[in-house]
Amino acid sequence: MTEPVLETPRLILRLPVRDDFDAWADFMADAEAARFLGGAQPRAIAFRTFLSMAGSWRILGFSMFSVIEKATGRWVGRLGPWMPEGWPGTEVGWGIAREHWGKGYATEGAAATIDWAFDALGWTEVIHTIDPANTASQMVAQKLGSTLRGPGRLPPPHENAPVEVWGQTRERWRARRESGAEGR
Repeated sequence: MTEPVLETPRLILRLPVRDDFDAWADFMADAEAARFLGGAQPRAIAFRTFLSMAGSWRILGFSMFSVIEKATGRWVGRLGPWMPEGWPGTEVGWGIAREHWGKGYATEGAAATIDWAFDALGWTEVIHTIDPANTASQMVAQKLGSTLRGPGRLPPPHENAPVEVWGQTRERWRARRESGAEGR
């Protein structure tokens, strides 16, 4: 498997590496940052989820990228394609460390990974599973051109978590990209 590296004007998106884990663990321990990602996790559980992402790359050929800020070389979050067993569709999701909120990194990185998911993975649609109370992620989804499709359901152990499914087709995405409308 060739390891993809995606670049945007401000970010490098690459596969997670061992040196990313301390920042990942800090991010997942932050109750506010992890609020809509299943909740804060102690370091040992965060390590398992970190390895789950790495394993998904090996087994499925896709997963969340580590998001690296070009200007500083710092790990600032994780985002990308995600579809574990029982998931409601082919998702591009995001999670950015709190100190980097409000910089547009989720939108910038998600746009690059949506392009990659459609072009490299051959996906025909992308969804985003978002807690109804997560207005910041709803705004990112809207900037990406996704629309609310309705309520969804995640597999166990999150089957009782409220979730809305936002999404769009490859054709809609490409038409917006060609018109220059994405990210507005």
